[in-house]
Amino acid sequence: MSLQIKGTVIQVLKPESGVSKAGKEWRKQDFVIETQEQFPKKVCFTLFNDKAELLNNIGPGNEVEVSFSVESRDFNGKWYHNLNAWKVELANSAPQSYAPEFTMDDIPPEPAGSDFGSDLPF
Repeated sequence: MSLQIKGTVIQVLKPESGVSKAGKEWRKQDFVIETQEQFPKKVCFTLFNDKAELLNNIGPGNEVEVSFSVESRDFNGKWYHNLNAWKVELANSAPQSYAPEFTMDDIPPEPAGSDFGSDLPF
């Protein structure tokens, strides 16, 4: 299951790292956003391993759109949930092109006393 949510980053927690029982190194980065709803919600996401780099240019105050999956696991009869982010983008970061409107005032005037354009072939 894959979901998306928008909000403002309010906290980036300290990165964590370690070695699994299988001997593989791991690292994780948690961050919290606050949604912009009538009743704002705070949501904590986790980025694992190389995905932690998605926060390199993002920090508190940035509005982001987070794509994530939900995972649950049982530990001693109690269920725990993770919101695993796999994409974090600045909101409204779609490339915007801006072309100013062209007006006749944008055409430079002809130099005074010139017969500019008289030798044009058309």
